[in-house]
Amino acid sequence: MTFKLMKLASQSELSSWLPSIHPQVWIFAIGRFLSEVGTGFTLFYAPIFFVNQVGLSATSVGVALGSGSISGIVGRIVGGSLADSGEWGRRRTLLLATAISAIGSLVLAATNNFTILVIGSLISGLGIGFYWPAAEAVIADATQIDNRRETFAIARLADNLGLAMGIVLAGFLIAIIGSYRWLFVIDAISFVVFFGVVYVGISETEQQQIKELEKTQYIASWMPVLSDRRFLVYIAVNIFFTIYISQIHSTLPLYFKNFVIESTAKGSAQTIISVLFAWHLMLAIICQLPVTSALKRCSHTLALTVSAILWAIGFSLIWVSGTASSHHLVWVALALGVFAVAIVSYTPSAAALVTELAPENQRGVYFSINAVCWAVGSFIGHPLGGWALDQPRIITDSLWLGFSLSVVFVVAILQYLNRILAE
Repeated sequence: MTFKLMKLASQSELSSWLPSIHPQVWIFAIGRFLSEVGTGFTLFYAPIFFVNQVGLSATSVGVALGSGSISGIVGRIVGGSLADSGEWGRRRTLLLATAISAIGSLVLAATNNFTILVIGSLISGLGIGFYWPAAEAVIADATQIDNRRETFAIARLADNLGLAMGIVLAGFLIAIIGSYRWLFVIDAISFVVFFGVVYVGISETEQQQIKELEKTQYIASWMPVLSDRRFLVYIAVNIFFTIYISQIHSTLPLYFKNFVIESTAKGSAQTIISVLFAWHLMLAIICQLPVTSALKRCSHTLALTVSAILWAIGFSLIWVSGTASSHHLVWVALALGVFAVAIVSYTPSAAALVTELAPENQRGVYFSINAVCWAVGSFIGHPLGGWALDQPRIITDSLWLGFSLSVVFVVAILQYLNRILAE
């Protein structure tokens, strides 16, 4: 009886906010899903391809992928200003971002040396930089304060669904044709499809149209953001989260392939990696809305603290998977499961917090700086992970314990942020 009552209450809560989601959010979520299918083809396989087939070292691949963060920072800064401007706005910035990203994927498909990899990473980083401030601002403009976390959760759910499908399909494609290059071509095609969805289905929101009467000088629009103490403290802690996430996308697939899974299942490592990361994303999909609903009763800082603790547990399990004498796959599966819950605890609360801190006419700039965290996290995380993979095994394994211990600093900063938000 208790379970039935809880189920009915959950269904009632779900039905109360789902109809209030803006139609443009659903259209944009469909576009993001289609784009992330293509991203799933390359996200976890790129480092394996560049190291094991192109023949580059893990350190050089980490540096090359990290170089995309440099252009990504430029793209995020310029993209935030463009998204807030009356001349460009969210829609045109998104169109520019998807076009650049498609070109970047094609360059990566042609990679056969370090130089081309850097060029492709720089182009892709620029496209991603233009994309995120405008994408987050589109969602923020279409939300109401009472369902803000759920609306961002819908967008993240679409991302994870697309990634999961892309990873599974990529595993089958590699098994059939044995070529990684086609994965990047498919990624480019997905960006072209996303371009079409934005062009046909996305229009400027009411808040953005009002800005035609509220044009602000770009430099002047950045000054209040850079003097917002609450936001700057959030940025400091957010960089830690983005460094953690960068390890899932770049370091972990190669770590599993070369140190953990290959030693227990020779000849089928790619297939197992595909299944493991599909499990990670499927759990994120299943948990996204329930976790968001559960954490809605908590403050943003408490939700982020929960996420930080889960990251510490996940990194500890990764360390166990690499050092244990047996059951490696069990430890890896547990770690990726914990990471899934950590991510779905983090993303909606982080985006909702930025939306609440930002004035409506400066959301693009606020999300621009928020997106810079991801570029900085990648710039630090990719080379750090690549360097660790090229070191003696004891250093490689110790990387995960170091990340786990760093969560102490994250929790301390979050407690400080909670105090100044209360003020």
